[in-house]
Amino acid sequence: MSRLSAALPLLGCRIPESGCGRAGDCRGAWGGGGRASRKGRGAPQTPAGRREPTKNLGTARSSTLPAMWGLLLAVTAFAPSVGLGLGAPSASVPGLAPGSTLAPHSSVAQPSTKANETSERHVRLRVIKKKKIVVKKRKKLRQPGPLGTARPLVTTHSAKTLTLPEKQEPGCPPLGLESLRVSDSQLEASSSQSFGLGAHRGRLNIQSGLEDGDLYDGAWCAEQQDTEPWLQVDAKNPVRFAGIVTQGRNSVWRYDWVTSFKVQFSNDSQTWWKSRNSTGMDMVFPANSDAETPVLNLLPEPQVARFIRLLPQTWFQGGAPCLRAEILACPVSDPNDLFPEAHTLGSSDSLDFRHHNYKAMRKLMKQVNEQCPNITRIYSIGKSHQGLKLYVMEMSDHPGEHELGEPEVRYVAGMHGNEALGRELLLLLMQFLCHEFLRGDPRVTRLLTETRIHLLPSMNPDGYETAYHRGSELVGWAEGRWTHQGIDLNHNFADLNTQLWYAEDDGLVPHTVPNHHLPLPTYYTLPNATVAPETWAVIKWMKRIPFVLSANLHGGELVVSYPFDMTRTPWAARELTPTPDDAVFRWLSTVYAGTNRAMQDTDRRPCHSQDFSLHGNVINGADWHTVPGSMNDFSYLHTNCFEVTVELSCDKFPHEKELPQEWENNKDALLTYLEQVRMGITGVVRDKDTELGIADAVIAVEGINHDVTTAWGGDYWRLLTPGDYVVTASAEGYHTVRQHCQVTFEEGPVPCNFLLTKTPKERLRELLATRGKLPPDLRRKLERLRGQK
Repeated sequence: MSRLSAALPLLGCRIPESGCGRAGDCRGAWGGGGRASRKGRGAPQTPAGRREPTKNLGTARSSTLPAMWGLLLAVTAFAPSVGLGLGAPSASVPGLAPGSTLAPHSSVAQPSTKANETSERHVRLRVIKKKKIVVKKRKKLRQPGPLGTARPLVTTHSAKTLTLPEKQEPGCPPLGLESLRVSDSQLEASSSQSFGLGAHRGRLNIQSGLEDGDLYDGAWCAEQQDTEPWLQVDAKNPVRFAGIVTQGRNSVWRYDWVTSFKVQFSNDSQTWWKSRNSTGMDMVFPANSDAETPVLNLLPEPQVARFIRLLPQTWFQGGAPCLRAEILACPVSDPNDLFPEAHTLGSSDSLDFRHHNYKAMRKLMKQVNEQCPNITRIYSIGKSHQGLKLYVMEMSDHPGEHELGEPEVRYVAGMHGNEALGRELLLLLMQFLCHEFLRGDPRVTRLLTETRIHLLPSMNPDGYETAYHRGSELVGWAEGRWTHQGIDLNHNFADLNTQLWYAEDDGLVPHTVPNHHLPLPTYYTLPNATVAPETWAVIKWMKRIPFVLSANLHGGELVVSYPFDMTRTPWAARELTPTPDDAVFRWLSTVYAGTNRAMQDTDRRPCHSQDFSLHGNVINGADWHTVPGSMNDFSYLHTNCFEVTVELSCDKFPHEKELPQEWENNKDALLTYLEQVRMGITGVVRDKDTELGIADAVIAVEGINHDVTTAWGGDYWRLLTPGDYVVTASAEGYHTVRQHCQVTFEEGPVPCNFLLTKTPKERLRELLATRGKLPPDLRRKLERLRGQK
């Protein structure tokens, strides 16, 4: 096992057979907003962006002195039991190989041995025994558990420095720069080129705006004349720093990234100590070779401190010292309560909070099915390009059958494989519904008895496996997004918008060209058409089941977007393009955003370059950015189903430790959104003579240029906001029937049934086809018609 492979488990990174980091255990973030930083000073800069060794790095803000004097007095009083040792490095911590680095594409990059002298080849444990240090070799490193976040006790030895007990669980999670758990006020820098390049922008995977130089740029960048640049993170409490993940600057126009850096630590932001290698020299960590690939560096010896500084040493020639970062750190106990207790992420629900690869996902779904066999059914809608099945969990009181009058709803996640939160939320949702149904929870019981729910947790399993094996902190912004064929599934559905809008411009809608259930274009069905097997599987699924409501779960932002996703003006990058059902879509989007905890957090900063909270965290998809061939638009124009896109989190692939909080953020929103399927009108269109349901009857609402159709049993659901409507039911061979239907604010759909009478021509056609005897009234009508001739 390499030194990197030996060290990764101790950070909570599971190691797959390929040797690269496991998804869900080591990854990062982005954001905007912030505070001004001050300029730094130091040694002169040498050519090619290389700096002289740092001389005076013990600078600090004078504003912290009064508070720190009180802290020093408290520490002095409790030194025998706490031993904070301000200004001193912590003692060694067992289980981490020095100098381990994960470079792009799972290759191992390490500092040069000449500069750092990190030559140990074994993981070693340092055990403190009465001032005597005993070194023992660990024979075998064990894989960490699913949520192995260590909280080691803080002890002291005679040198009054922080030490850790011998036995501790591995698995240091990210501090939270990417997920925004670290606030802007916790980030400082020696200098910054502009507000948009301030310290608050130095978050892993943060994305810039369309133009450089605005308030939302893609990294922290120090001023060019800053000879000793640094980025500082305040953890608020002492933590055990274990590693750093870095990226360069996200920009269309610039190439800026740091190629090496040093690290410093402090307990008071005044006295600093450096990370050193085994020979006592300053550790110089190799950083990035491009702007986007995350690079992990493990500390040669984890350090317990409150503050950490990253000091760029060299950077890309011609560029600037710019970086985005995530810090890996484990909490430490505070037995004397000297520091305010940090907010803990958790949930009261007893669920499986971890990331699941394909095999683990299948196992979990099977366990839910076995636990609740009467309300669950697992089925597959097709296979990915690599042959992985697209599994769906159906949940209803009568699984496997469509009940007359019971609406069908679906959640789809994992369209982009690296956006992993939606996948885990659906796996958590199926567990939760099963548990609560067995407990007799009235809300869940009603939901499952009145609705048929379909959960597709992984539409792009090939892409997810790629992201999973890279790891939550190392997958970056785009790796795993596409299918194995390199197809973005959210641009792969047929563009039905264009043909509808052309027909509308020619005045052909709805009399010649329907405003619903538009057929697939000929080009889309050709053998050489670039349509992913995953896309075809979902299209066939849509046609097979009469879905009414859906949500497509994504990640990377905190907003709900609704159709249309494609701009009506050709080549427009963004443009408000509402559907005829704009009121319904805005309501559905507002319901999810209004019940999502993170979206309703007024203290939350924007994720990247847009503040969606100004508009209630909802936006028309085309007014955000145009997406031709989206699943939302296709679902609306090809089927009866109304679908929105939910961007669940700033962090596309949050660490497992953050899953309980993400579940709490979204649990009520997921349930409330499903309940909106009862909004509007519902009924059955029947034949007046036979009282049998009429399939494919058209339900039109006056004033809304979009119709829906009945299912094979004649039942239908039409989502509408409260109001008075004139509704028309029509079917081929039947007289059209019109009636008034009033939708109120009361819970539950308003019944609006129809009885249609066959036209004489249709009745005659049926009788002639069966060679039946004509009824007297029809025979008299036929004779009158003949007499008129």
